[in-house]
Amino acid sequence: MRVVLLALAALLFFAGCAKKYEVRYNKDGREQSSSSSKLPTKPSSSFAYNMKPYDVFGKTYYPSFVSIGEEFSGIASWYGPDFHGKKTANGENYDMHADTAAHKTLPMNTIARVTNLNNNKSVVVRINDRGPFVDGRIIDLSYSAGKSVGIETTGTAPVKLTVLGFDGKISKTGDKGGKFVSAIAVQIGAFRNKSGADEWAAKYASVNGIYKSTVKSYDFLGSPMYRVMLAGFRSEAEARDFIKDGHFAGSFVVSLD
Repeated sequence: MRVVLLALAALLFFAGCAKKYEVRYNKDGREQSSSSSKLPTKPSSSFAYNMKPYDVFGKTYYPSFVSIGEEFSGIASWYGPDFHGKKTANGENYDMHADTAAHKTLPMNTIARVTNLNNNKSVVVRINDRGPFVDGRIIDLSYSAGKSVGIETTGTAPVKLTVLGFDGKISKTGDKGGKFVSAIAVQIGAFRNKSGADEWAAKYASVNGIYKSTVKSYDFLGSPMYRVMLAGFRSEAEARDFIKDGHFAGSFVVSLD
């Protein structure tokens, strides 16, 4: 039906004398506690790396930045009991009774309204999984979300998907142009120790005379992690071209927000 357990990205991060570690998010991510709330609003900060490209069935998918108010159309499907309790692509336990969904490229924790074009029923979901990997389908709804729009019996339906917000927050206006990112960057390393991150950033303070390094910290499984990024890219395409040139192994596009 679809692939739920998806090994997203293996991250290389350094501690001390550049000792390497590997993390697979589908195994080590935080599990969201069960809640009666239909729409979880607190994202896991452990998955700040969800924009890294990934491969499924020999095809590479590139998660993309989008804007509030942006709309997409296609076929929606749903998945339920066979996957209930299993890990989603961002490490949470799939809850068929929560209004979540799988999408191939939207950033994790994107909030979207899905409208069934056959009956005009709609539901608001949070993206916490990848898929569906079936041609023509753009979103795989949880059982609860699928039932809300009336496809629990039909299986699929044509839908319109509207981006409402990010990281559990919904835009008050829903106006188009509310950008998910204000700046594009490329991550070139991540460190447990700030001193290591600072040294790496100093080493690559300026790359090609254009891109400047910066250090951002975030919480990783209860401990700080320091991410070294290059800023100064004028577009996501420019950042991806930089990565393809092979300057830094394992680098990928991120947001400076």
